Amino acid sequence: MSEHRPFLVEGPSVGIRPLTLADGAEFTARASQSQELHRPWLFPPRTHDAFRAYAGTVIEDPTKAGFVVCERDGGAVAGFININNIVRGGFHCGALGYGAFAHAAGRGLMSEGLGLVLTYAFEELGLHRLEANIQPGNAASIALVRRAGFRREGFSPDFLFIDGAWRDHERWAITADMRPSVPRSSVRRHRQC
Repeated sequence: MSEHRPFLVEGPSVGIRPLTLADGAEFTARASQSQELHRPWLFPPRTHDAFRAYAGTVIEDPTKAGFVVCERDGGAVAGFININNIVRGGFHCGALGYGAFAHAAGRGLMSEGLGLVLTYAFEELGLHRLEANIQPGNAASIALVRRAGFRREGFSPDFLFIDGAWRDHERWAITADMRPSVPRSSVRRHRQC
């Protein structure tokens, strides 16, 4: 379990904070324990070197924002959510990538965490739109974005190269004006990190 670091935003059960290199040991251990949950949809880093390469791009690339979703009670990392390909200008959009770890699956922690990332993305990062491209058979991922208020916008054949093949994806998106307002009492924002 990682040492508890301050959250950017927190809700009743989880908080989000930026991914750091210090998350490596816990992240890779949880990714290794979660292979059955992730396959064939997701391949998060499971070794120290793979994590350093992954974290380095998320941390250093200004078009990305990487977060870990942590349980408030004890600080255990429940999953991760990245905003990739952030485009400013007239678009103000980013593409989500995310995954729960097996010990947290089915407990509502990623739903709460995604809600916190949406709050942070729309209010603090000033984004207007977030997209999630999901393989049609990934029912858990589709259910997660549907619960968060995303709408299905279309279908992209052969969209991403995953596990040795080009995979079809459904396109889901949410805009800042689609998001229901979150009661201030249920979310606490922090400026430190």
